[in-house]
Amino acid sequence: MNLVVDRAGIDDLPELVELFDGYRQFYGQASDPPRAEVFLGERMARGESVILLARLGDRAAGFVQLYPIFSSVHTARVWLLNDLFTATAARRHGVARALLAAAGDFARADGARGLQLETGRDNIEAQQLYEACGWRRDHGSWWYTWQP
Repeated sequence: MNLVVDRAGIDDLPELVELFDGYRQFYGQASDPPRAEVFLGERMARGESVILLARLGDRAAGFVQLYPIFSSVHTARVWLLNDLFTATAARRHGVARALLAAAGDFARADGARGLQLETGRDNIEAQQLYEACGWRRDHGSWWYTWQP
């Protein structure tokens, strides 16, 4: 099957909603397609994220969502690869690798300093994928979170 990755537009929202809902369920959230549609629609309408959509043949197979952040030290844009998901039926077909490559191509064309992502320490399969695709683990920093 032909694998193609393109930047998603508002016309792709119905396919993205299904994938995004699956992504959220993977992380323990209840299925909620209306919530997924509102969230993605707002990000797209406001230009707050870039979503790259992979298709295997004529079926949506996966997506990656990037958010812009900025490095004050380097005075440059960096893209946060916040979401990466491949539909169950499309796994083991190179979809995640193609999405990572497309995200890198996008960041390069944008003139960004690079891409960053975070993954769970126990997500060994994802870590192996990232490292096989040329990503390096940052051993010099710790991520902290704060929630009100």
